[in-house]
Amino acid sequence: MNIKNHFSITFNLAYPVILSQLGQVMVGVADSMMVGQLGALPLAAASLANSIFFVLMMFGMGVSMGITPLISIAEGKGKGLRIGKLFRHGLWINIFVALILTGIILGLSTGLSFLDQPEEVVEAAIPYLWVITASLFPFMIFQTFKQFAEGLSQTRQAMYVTIFSNLLNVFLNWVLIFGKFGFPAMGLMGAGWATLISRVLMALLMGAYVLSSKRYKGFDLGLKIRQFSAPLLSRILKIGIPTGFQFIFEVSAFGSAAIMMGWIGVTALASHQIAINLASISYMMAAGLGTAGMVRVSNQIGRNDFQTMREAGMMVFGMVIAFMSISAVIFILFRNMLPSLYIDDPEVIATSATLLIIAGMFQLSDGIQVVGLGVLRGMEDVRFPTWLTFVAYWILGLPLGYFFAFGLDMGERGIWFGLLIGLSITAVVLFYRFYRLSRKAILREKL
Repeated sequence: MNIKNHFSITFNLAYPVILSQLGQVMVGVADSMMVGQLGALPLAAASLANSIFFVLMMFGMGVSMGITPLISIAEGKGKGLRIGKLFRHGLWINIFVALILTGIILGLSTGLSFLDQPEEVVEAAIPYLWVITASLFPFMIFQTFKQFAEGLSQTRQAMYVTIFSNLLNVFLNWVLIFGKFGFPAMGLMGAGWATLISRVLMALLMGAYVLSSKRYKGFDLGLKIRQFSAPLLSRILKIGIPTGFQFIFEVSAFGSAAIMMGWIGVTALASHQIAINLASISYMMAAGLGTAGMVRVSNQIGRNDFQTMREAGMMVFGMVIAFMSISAVIFILFRNMLPSLYIDDPEVIATSATLLIIAGMFQLSDGIQVVGLGVLRGMEDVRFPTWLTFVAYWILGLPLGYFFAFGLDMGERGIWFGLLIGLSITAVVLFYRFYRLSRKAILREKL
């Protein structure tokens, strides 16, 4: 297969995933932009709440991905009945995970006052956090149907559902935050209710499509499990749980960075929220490429075509390098304009602009590492990458960020420089690991 064919197949698989992943993050972006019009305090409260919620939501997203490479491998081998079993087991795993995560968040919400954050920020953040936490159940159900379809290389349906639901979210933000059409102006809480309603709709629409579509009738997608398969549960969780921890180690590092920003002040925290919102847009688009790489790699493994598997993975690396290079240029050139879309506070805009320069510097590393995690997940290689993300962010990145910020008095810039180091180490190691493992697979095939 030549480069043009690899690019075409990967692009057609990736762009709906990119738009779907981007849609997930755009809920938070839309919330932050509209809440930012209320002032720095509500924006800081949203940052604090989202720094906790988003970490655990990303863990749930990672767990839900446990079925995707397995479904793709099963499709490559032509095992239709196994695909249905993977779906049903994945659904109940995800519902159980949503229950656990909800309990964890509710427990953590009672301890926000111990994080040494401004009292007024904590008071505004807690009720907002409770409302968005209720969206975990519909979110995990949506993820089950989405990951099932993506494992079969059907990526457009989730894109359509996500775009429609997020347009509704923006509209409901406008109505509920500012009090339109006779509704009371709910401020920050209005953003929370808009998020909850839009995610319920996402689950209903995606579920209705998958369960009613003739395309999936042959897979026996009944929701009731006639017999639990311990080996199947184990194999899903062996991919899903480490993937969840990969997400949680990275996202919690940025969440912990938000807590350290709160120690500096409200301006630093609000600026961090703006910069991380913008960086999360390019990250989620790169994550979409990583998902496409995972599907392509796992599908070729199912077909025992390891040369094409390696070529597909290397193509995704090339695509993400090109895309993230463009993102870096945009962040640096428009660093003063982009924060003004969120808030009109000159001090917050100036601080955000400084952070966006650093965000531009870590775009390549961020893109390479998320694609590396994706293609290795397609090879069912998740344990080593999980430990790597832990060491890179929590043993190196965050401690260095703390030292730079408070030991060297670099402030908010120091925190982000520490994260840049963690991302760069992860990117280099993951790329080399895929290069080595894919080469070994080809050599084994030739023996």
